Amino acid sequence: MTLTFDQTAVRGKLTANAPLAPLVWFKAGGHAQWLFEPKDLADLQDFLRALDPAVPLMALGLGSNMIVRDGGVPGVVIRLGKAFAKVTKVDDVTLDCGGGASGILVSSTARDAGIAGVEFLRSIPGTVGGFVRMNGGAYGGEVKDILIDCDVVLRSGELVTLGNADLGYTYRHSQLPEGAVVVSARFKGRTGEPAAIQAEMDRISAAREASQPLRSKTGGSTFKNPEGHAAWKLVDEAGCRGLTLGGAQVSEKHTNFLLNTGEATSEDIENLGDEVRRRVKDTSGVDLEWEIQRVGKRP
Repeated sequence: MTLTFDQTAVRGKLTANAPLAPLVWFKAGGHAQWLFEPKDLADLQDFLRALDPAVPLMALGLGSNMIVRDGGVPGVVIRLGKAFAKVTKVDDVTLDCGGGASGILVSSTARDAGIAGVEFLRSIPGTVGGFVRMNGGAYGGEVKDILIDCDVVLRSGELVTLGNADLGYTYRHSQLPEGAVVVSARFKGRTGEPAAIQAEMDRISAAREASQPLRSKTGGSTFKNPEGHAAWKLVDEAGCRGLTLGGAQVSEKHTNFLLNTGEATSEDIENLGDEVRRRVKDTSGVDLEWEIQRVGKRP
């Protein structure tokens, strides 16, 4: 569909045919028909109020757990910038976090404030908006354990506050309304000593460094852990460690990670993931579910 905008109607940055590969961890994929980076909350609300409800809409964080297909993403992709990346202490155990804030910023702010219980966010390469949407988790913690509530801008432009129970959290999933953009969230931890909090963050960082291919073009955990199973073990037992397809490869270091070894297309990466799923089904009878979000059109 042809989509045009009056650039003077927004105060943020609105870009047509914007390449998304530089914005995602896999460094592969097509363009956004339009990319909107709002200046502030009011700019985002005004934009959504004026946007035709039929236009597809997607929020993009750090792009760490996402395959952007080579045919690109139709409609509008919204990316929250610095105006949405602040983290402030509310009280002795609570943080108010912007939807664009990184897990590293949230966890380090918590450490400085003597708030324990959110150290696991240090290990998730994403933003608060993505954590809230996907019930992000690692190393024994997940967002549903610390979220009090969140502010979201609905597709209509209306700002609403949703409590933890409103999100219907399950494993790596929420019932956040379609097209909603998380602009802030309140996380509650517990009192702790900054030195002990830092020690736990260091432990998590060391564990990640030892077990995950952090210096590669990857998308994080590829498949959800099925009930009673570890996804990586199923992939390994299916003989997929190091398996390649085009420029994509199953990591030899951690088999639940896919890699772009250089010039992989998103189609290479997704097809490799589907081949892994087929082999796991054949060997174990288990249907692996994608954890990585796959968006856009195939070429």
